[in-house]
Amino acid sequence: MELAELLTRPTPVERSAPVPGDEVVAPADVVMDRAFTLDAPPHVVWPWVVQLGKRRAGWYLPAALERLVPPSRRGLRRIEPRHQSLAVGDVVPDWGGAKATFTVVGLEPSRHLLYGSTRGSTDLTWCLLLSPAEGDRTRLHLRLRLAPVRHRRVAEHVGGLFDQLTVMGLAAGLRERVRGGVVGTDTQRA
Repeated sequence: MELAELLTRPTPVERSAPVPGDEVVAPADVVMDRAFTLDAPPHVVWPWVVQLGKRRAGWYLPAALERLVPPSRRGLRRIEPRHQSLAVGDVVPDWGGAKATFTVVGLEPSRHLLYGSTRGSTDLTWCLLLSPAEGDRTRLHLRLRLAPVRHRRVAEHVGGLFDQLTVMGLAAGLRERVRGGVVGTDTQRA
């Protein structure tokens, strides 16, 4: 895989463009934008995006990294019909702690999925925005907005590094899944 495929940098236009949910946490103390391109149209990518999450399809990682993860924590490598019906108001558990959850704040199939959450005193939104890209592909733009944030530099640098690494894993794992290039055994996650 080329370095350019590993990077999840948004374009300047993506970084400055409004996305659904920007108004929910406004003003934001910290905004993290990531973006990458997938070799499939939005309607093919959407079922993979909508089933993401703990106690759902898991978090997608590439096969090489998933081998290091316990089988019960690996992401699904198939579309699971029971995870396709997500609606505004649904609550999805998160790995950020025993009581950490995301609530679906908005969704438009094949276009965007918007989650909201509160962690301590910090409100956040996480938007996954799918846009058609040249060549029947999809640009997936992820924006995380946080406020209030007491230690902005820590959130931007340490949190930003963690976000970058997890989204790089997601990008590589999603690429494998939408290409259908990996055959594996699925196991149910906790």
